[in-house]
Amino acid sequence: MNFDIIRTGRAILHVTDLDRSRHFYEALGFIETESDDENIFYRGLEEHNHHSLWLKKKEKPAVEAISYKVTSENDLDELADFYTNKGYDVKWMKKGTQPAVGRTLRVQDVSGLPTEYYAEMKTVERLLQRYDLYKGAKVQRIDHFNCMVADVEKAYDFYTKELGFACSEYTAGEEDRIWAAWLHRKPSVHDVAYMNGKGPRLHHVGFWLKDPMSLIDCCDVLASMGYAPNIERGPGRHGLSNAFFLYLRDPDGHRVELYNGDYLTSDPDFKPIKWDLDDPMRQTFWGHEAPDSWFDEASVVLDVHTGEEIGQNEPTLKKRKPTFVI
Repeated sequence: MNFDIIRTGRAILHVTDLDRSRHFYEALGFIETESDDENIFYRGLEEHNHHSLWLKKKEKPAVEAISYKVTSENDLDELADFYTNKGYDVKWMKKGTQPAVGRTLRVQDVSGLPTEYYAEMKTVERLLQRYDLYKGAKVQRIDHFNCMVADVEKAYDFYTKELGFACSEYTAGEEDRIWAAWLHRKPSVHDVAYMNGKGPRLHHVGFWLKDPMSLIDCCDVLASMGYAPNIERGPGRHGLSNAFFLYLRDPDGHRVELYNGDYLTSDPDFKPIKWDLDDPMRQTFWGHEAPDSWFDEASVVLDVHTGEEIGQNEPTLKKRKPTFVI
């Protein structure tokens, strides 16, 4: 492995009404960096890159790409060679074809997820100490992706053995088969998680908050604006990762997690934490269960070459209520 993947970078989501989406995401406290009639680019208060969330106006909601930031342009070339040698059909998008980023590499990953890598993004003013702009959940930065896939072990093996991701926590069932896994490149619990289910689909994009009280503030703001039905789950504390969480559905059904309070995973002798599938505390530490929608519903993903919706496969493990993943 000669490439350096740094962290979760950005999500590119298709939405059907930009004004409706703007009203919702501004309520959460995102910063609008730039927009036009077809696009909105959002970032968190802490972020110095142009955006971490790109909303594109389209006829149907979908996920165009989940993106990782790499260290250099050379890493992109190394990744292209790696995927090509593995038999994947990569797609280059030249500098200037997308706003604010340099050239990017896209590929349908081992699970069928539209995955992108980039090294260069335009820098903007970091607003961490612009407290006059803090509102809603005061979103700070993007944190992770959660993906629903038909074969978690296949994704786990590829990302840990081939791409250099490390595992922080995982859930195992019968015969120690992996039902869910939390994988990271940055020194936190995860940059991406995989959960057993019908896929490939994007379950949610997680964004980091400055403190647990920001979750409560967000609920109050959303309820006052008529968005109480968009609060799907939480606030609560995860058993897995120990973090505080709040799950929301945007106007097109895309799921967003607001997240705070996990832990450091940088030590080389850190050992992954195993959870049993039947352990009730693997779900919510405080005991309340997730709604059925949390297990059954997720965003469809697109083919990086054709732009068409990717078909979904049933999970390879025995079908049952999937394990809780953050």
